[in-house]
Amino acid sequence: MKRSLLPVLAACGALSVSSVRAPAQTNNPSSAERFAKPSDELVARENKFWKRIPLEVPDNIVLETSGILPLPGKRLLVTTRRGEVWFIDGAYDADPKLKFTLFASGLHEPLGIIAAPKGGYYVAQREEVTRLVDTDGDGRADVFETIAKIPISGSYHEYAFGPVLAPNGNLRITLNVAFGGATQSPVPWRGWMMEITPDGQMTPIAAGLRSPCGLALTSGGDWFYSDNQGEWVGSGKLTHLERGDFTGHPAGLAWSKLPGSPVSLRPDDIKSFDEPMSEVAKRLPGVKPPAVWLPHTILGISNSGIQEDLSGGKFGPFAGQLFVGDQGQSKIARVSLEKVKGVWQGASYAFRSGFDCGIIRVVQGEDGSFFTGETERGWGSLGPKKQGIERLVWTGETPFEIKEVRAQPDGFVLTFTSPVDRATAENPASYGVSGFTYLWHKEYGSAPSNRAGCPVRKVVVAPDGLSVRLATACLREGYIHEIKAAGLRAAGGTEPLLHNIAYYTLNRFPEGARIIPLEVNEAELCKVPVPAVAGANTKKHPSKVPSDWTGDEGDKTILLGTLPGLKYDQTLLTVKAGARIRLVFRNTDDMLHKFVLCAPGTGESVGTAALALGVDGAAKNYVPDSDAVLYHTALTLPEASDTIYFTAPAKPGDYDYLCSFPGHSALMKGILRVEAK
Repeated sequence: MKRSLLPVLAACGALSVSSVRAPAQTNNPSSAERFAKPSDELVARENKFWKRIPLEVPDNIVLETSGILPLPGKRLLVTTRRGEVWFIDGAYDADPKLKFTLFASGLHEPLGIIAAPKGGYYVAQREEVTRLVDTDGDGRADVFETIAKIPISGSYHEYAFGPVLAPNGNLRITLNVAFGGATQSPVPWRGWMMEITPDGQMTPIAAGLRSPCGLALTSGGDWFYSDNQGEWVGSGKLTHLERGDFTGHPAGLAWSKLPGSPVSLRPDDIKSFDEPMSEVAKRLPGVKPPAVWLPHTILGISNSGIQEDLSGGKFGPFAGQLFVGDQGQSKIARVSLEKVKGVWQGASYAFRSGFDCGIIRVVQGEDGSFFTGETERGWGSLGPKKQGIERLVWTGETPFEIKEVRAQPDGFVLTFTSPVDRATAENPASYGVSGFTYLWHKEYGSAPSNRAGCPVRKVVVAPDGLSVRLATACLREGYIHEIKAAGLRAAGGTEPLLHNIAYYTLNRFPEGARIIPLEVNEAELCKVPVPAVAGANTKKHPSKVPSDWTGDEGDKTILLGTLPGLKYDQTLLTVKAGARIRLVFRNTDDMLHKFVLCAPGTGESVGTAALALGVDGAAKNYVPDSDAVLYHTALTLPEASDTIYFTAPAKPGDYDYLCSFPGHSALMKGILRVEAK
């Protein structure tokens, strides 16, 4: 989770520069409606296999669902960001008619709830872990017992996630760092996983967390957490946590010197390395790279709750795998794991998109179906609603999918949910493999870096057609490997894979026999190409004052800023045809944004094309190759700005502008109205 609303609104006051700002205006409805959410054929295909059932919430209840606890008898207990706890009956019905019963209120942004072994329920509030109990049996909590106090400074970004019950009877929680400022851990244990005993003693377990919205203890007894892209975090990730680990964000190391800390690293040990974390970990003991990376903008932009499929097949063919929600892109990703040489690694895959709102919780019900807790307040998300809860049910039909990817000494084995067509499976041209990584630095996020192809040298199809072994060159330990199987078809027909890309994080090469020899010219073959400089002065990114201008002001200067929830601070700008424009884009949000000016009526298609760029988007500055794109700024970091100089179109009309960062364009848009001279 990334931010609440009011503090960022206050920060936006810094944009008020009356000498250069164009007057703020309100967009007209006809122009705004042009950006209706585009239809998505993939969402319809996904719904054939996992049906999404939105649950209707009464108008008088604001259900910003932040925690879900399935109870016996097909009942749910949910927390909301507004501080309420509700019983919900009827959520499992084929035609759900929900009944809501208020159990508790007045809590401080609870973000999780579990059953307490001695009765009642544990809730993680912002400043404490609380036990709620109904002692008189009237259906309302009448005891609010403080189990442990959580230090807070007052920053809006100091969320507390969990709790999760540990095997020893203790609780574990994860604590968000504060946002911005001189330090992001102004009070003890911000950015840590903590363990809490029943009598309230709090013990630090691991540090380096940024925004650890998802926390899970697997059926095998291993702890994993999900984190969000941001400063020191190149992309979303799933990390295995053990006592004493440090996972990358240095703010919490301010407290590693306190008694009881199992983390030996200190703030001075960490600098902005601008290297892959896996490389730094080889020389700096205690650094823990992710088990699996979740590529940013592809498998989410604000990764959230984690749920292991424990249904034994009631939810489909992926039993035992992990499912990770995403708040920004309103979707769920899938993760398969394996342990190689004592280190966790595995693959991430697209699973299900098209939810009504941003997902922060994914929980499995007693019948195997999933429930998603949703909210968009303060962050914005895809989907038409502002909050809610949905149920996801397997229809019984199994799609043709990559079920799992496992590493080999010279490539990967892909298993499938049904047999493959042998002709397409044996053809190396059906596949594409490339490797890339993210850099570990203090800047916000990282573009995919050191990207290079991994040529497929040999393909071996299993006799039953349920698996394929790909032998490739140029694999790199510590890198994410994008494995495409776009040319593959199911046996006996022309059915393509529902999702044809997997992203395998190769932390360790396994032992075993190779089926191809090492490349003789591997050093030359696997050389990483030098990337183009993103944001350089180009025809469409005119960052230098044109030589024929007098000074740099032009005829009009426009200062365009950002607002929380994926919005510009102005949605209608007006200029005269042929005017010389100096546009200053200032990003005071805590996410990456940009400005792209498009031909009239083309904003939707440009946004869709930007989303389709995938991991190649960063190299293109998230701007598709399209004549519809007229001008754009660079991708702009939080608290940074970019200036471009251009001549307004000669033809009057409404020209779309948008943020082409994947997932933003459906909400972050406006109109540049060109008026006749």
